Amino acid sequence: MSQPAEKRMGVSDVRQNMTEVIAEVRLLGTPVVLTRREKPQAVLVPHGFYEQALRDHALIEHLERQASEVEAGPEREAQQRARVVWEALDAAATDVDSARNIAES
Repeated sequence: MSQPAEKRMGVSDVRQNMTEVIAEVRLLGTPVVLTRREKPQAVLVPHGFYEQALRDHALIEHLERQASEVEAGPEREAQQRARVVWEALDAAATDVDSARNIAES
C-alpha cells in the first residue's frame, strides 16, 4: 500500500484550519508538512504511521546492538553476518536521508 502524497501548509494556515487538517491526516492518511517561510518545521502523520515509526526505530536500534555484539565476537561467520546487517542498516539510513532531502527541497 503506498503512502498518500504529502501536503504542505504554513503553520498559520494549519492553526486556522486545525480541525479539517487533523481530519484529513486521520481519515485520508495524508501527511501534512508544516512550514514556516517555506521551510519544513514538523509533520502531522496518522497515529498508526507514528506507532510504526517507533517500532521501526526500536527494531533498528536492536539490530545495531546485535550487530555490534556479534561483530565483537570471535567467530568469523558471525562477523560476516554482522557486516551484512550493518550494510542493510546503512542502506536503510541512506534511503531515509534521501527521502528527507527530497521532502525538504
